Amino acid sequence: MPTLTYGTTVIDYLLYEQKRKDLKISVSLVNGIEVFAPASLEEDKLKNLLSKKAPWILGKLNELNQVEASIMPKEFVSGEKLPYLGRNYRLKVHREAVENATLSFYQGKFIATVPKKWSQEEVQDTLEKHLIHWYRERGAQKLQERATAYEKLMGVKANSISLRTQHKRWGTCTPDGDIYINWRLIMAPVKVLDYVIVHELAHLRIQDHSPEFWKIVKSILPNYETSKEWLRVNGMGLHCIG
Repeated sequence: MPTLTYGTTVIDYLLYEQKRKDLKISVSLVNGIEVFAPASLEEDKLKNLLSKKAPWILGKLNELNQVEASIMPKEFVSGEKLPYLGRNYRLKVHREAVENATLSFYQGKFIATVPKKWSQEEVQDTLEKHLIHWYRERGAQKLQERATAYEKLMGVKANSISLRTQHKRWGTCTPDGDIYINWRLIMAPVKVLDYVIVHELAHLRIQDHSPEFWKIVKSILPNYETSKEWLRVNGMGLHCIG
């Protein structure tokens, strides 16, 4: 990964060389620092341009770190709302004479049963693990269902497609055609999950983010920019769990 040194600070960034005339820099907590540069731009000139932008980049990182620090983790108490496919469902916690905790989804509610003797910290830690397992189990079914439909529509076929824990990306498409989707997207609206699936499937045809790539995405999801913006604004909120 290329780096930029500004004073005593070393800044890592991802570089994408494209058919474009200008330099574009994107800073986000999920994708980190992304630099989209003209393929013809010489390395020395690129470094010089990035050095001039370094104060702005550091300022954006500071803003995002403040946002990350403000994200409140779920407490897993009765009445709390837990997200699933863009909607919030209430949690009901029952303390009973049991040895282990259970979590299920029934009639539009998350129902948990935990041992009476457990501290709230034990309840929180255990129910979070159960919920993540539930998300991944339900999410795997939803992912395969949506991905299969879009593969047929786009005329492509991934080598494999699965959920994965990814701290810096919503989706990844490897050179071998394996696609990994961030499990946290199971908390987001279905149209947002669809956008990430289509985005990664489009990489089976074009690996970069050139105008041709976005034409493919737009041909399948004409309003994809709405979902892209939803992730930019709300994406970090999905880190309230896990």
